[in-house]
Formats: sequence, C-alpha cells, structure tokens
Amino acid sequence: MNLRGAVDLSGLKKNNSTAPTAPSAPGGPGAGGPGSGAGGAVKPGSTSGNRFILNVTEESFGQVVQLSQQVPVVVDLGSSRSDASVQLSGVLEKLAVEYNGKILLAHVDADASAQIAQAFQVQSVPAVVAVLKGQPVPLFEGAQPEEQIRSFLEELLKVAEANGVTGTLDGEEGEQEEAEKPLPPLHQEAYDAIEAGDYAAASAAYQKALAEQPADAEAKAGLAQVQLMQRVQDMDGNKVRQEAADAPDSVPAQLAVADLDVVGGHVEDAFSRLVKLVGRTAGDERETVRARMVELFDVVGNSDPRVSKARSALARALF
Repeated sequence: MNLRGAVDLSGLKKNNSTAPTAPSAPGGPGAGGPGSGAGGAVKPGSTSGNRFILNVTEESFGQVVQLSQQVPVVVDLGSSRSDASVQLSGVLEKLAVEYNGKILLAHVDADASAQIAQAFQVQSVPAVVAVLKGQPVPLFEGAQPEEQIRSFLEELLKVAEANGVTGTLDGEEGEQEEAEKPLPPLHQEAYDAIEAGDYAAASAAYQKALAEQPADAEAKAGLAQVQLMQRVQDMDGNKVRQEAADAPDSVPAQLAVADLDVVGGHVEDAFSRLVKLVGRTAGDERETVRARMVELFDVVGNSDPRVSKARSALARALF
C-alpha cells in the first residue's frame, strides 16, 4: 500500500497477489515504491482481449494506481446501458492499441463500481479521466470525435513526460515476468498489518526495521505513510477544515488540514499551507511545522518535483 502522491482513492488501493509488476522505462528497469514490483515488465492481461486494456473493479483498481507511476492510465467510466459509453469505449480501445503500450486503458463499469466514479467526482457517463503518478487528471466528459480524443491523449503524454512518466507496457507474448523480490521480514510484517488495517502494528514494525537499519529509506517512507494514515483515519474532514479556517495560526489545526490534503491528493496545497505557517511561527512551533513537512516529503516521495519545489520554499521561509 504505497501512498506516495496519493489520490483520494485510499479505499480502493488493495494490493493482491495478482497485481502486475511495474513497467520498464526506456533504457532501464522501472522504479516503484514499496510493493510495486520495480524492475519487472508488465503484461497486464485483459478480459477485453488486448494486453493494453483492462476491465477493473473497486477490488482491482489499486493496480491502476500503482501502474500510473510508470505509464499514464486512461480511465474510461461508462455504463453498458449507455450507447454513448459503448461507442466511446470502442474508440478508446482502438487508440490504446495504436499507442502500443504508451498508455493503459482501464474500463470501469460505473454502475457496478460506483465508488470509483464517486472518487473521481464523475456526475455523468461516459467520462474519461487519467491517473498519472497516482494523481487524477481530468480529460473530458461525453462523446468526442476520435481526433479530439487523440489530441487529449497527446497532451496527456506530454504532461507524463514532463513528470518523468515514460514507461511502456510490455507487449511481447510469452515473456516471463521477473519474479518480485520478497520483502524483508519486518517490511512484510508492516505490509500485512496495513492490509489488516492495523496501522499501529505497521508503525511498530517499521520502527523496528529502522532501529536495525537506520538508513532504511523504504522503512522511513513506510513509517511516514502509516503515521499519516493513523492521524487521518478518524478525522471529520469538514470539522477539521472549519477549525483551521477559524484559527489560521493554530499549528495543530493547520497540520491536520495539510494531512487531509496530502491523502486527498492536494499535495501542493498542503505544502503551500505549511510553508506559510512556517513564516508565521517561531521556536518550537516552527520546528513542529518543519518536521511535519519533512515527514510529508517522505510520504509523497523525495523524487517528486513538488517535493523539490516545496523544499526550496521551506528553506526560504526558514532562512
């Protein structure tokens, strides 16, 4: 369960034993977060008859979130009861084949997987969105001409390249996927605890791993992710945001909203809020805000360009 660059789809992020490994980027193996199977080539397998097209459900949508770290995922939200949805799906499948692994097309039956449609705030179908590095990217709603759809996909690929998402799906039939390396015992213990919803146990496992190996970057990131989930799991979002609006200089209130923003995918909003808070605080309060920002950097991922930008802004605010 990798929450780096998290979309507000936490309820759908379910790793399972059939999850594909991450695609290979040009010139070398793809990189992924914990549990992403970095280094392997992807052969998603498709119930729709093409290796670049998947039919996904709420249970399998976590695979899409994982794969979006390496290749843009186009999510087609439609209904078999809608002729426009059926026609649009056909056009998207044709284009997915033409792009030959540069994108992954994920069909979602909005009737059967209403939670996915709600997570993307889709009001009507057909609707098409993308997921890029775990982030939702709105594309269009309703039927569109094929050339217009192609233009949307070209722009999506440009955005993907600018953000370092340049992997491709493996289309060679019969090629064996590289076996995923087993997790270290304490990492596996943490992973199992996360799957069970026991964040306290997962936190304890990661802390043990860090006690044994203080330089374990994956354990450090995992601990930050789990602690974030512990903080937000019982929050009332509306109440927290109202409290922060009523008390703009309250450190606990502003930290709580920043946590919610990161989990909801509003990473830049969270970092901007905390940088401004650093500028309005001093002493122990300032250090508390700085430390939380560093934790959230680990959650989002230090290679993320939003983290680099926020680090620079934090340094300016501190000095």
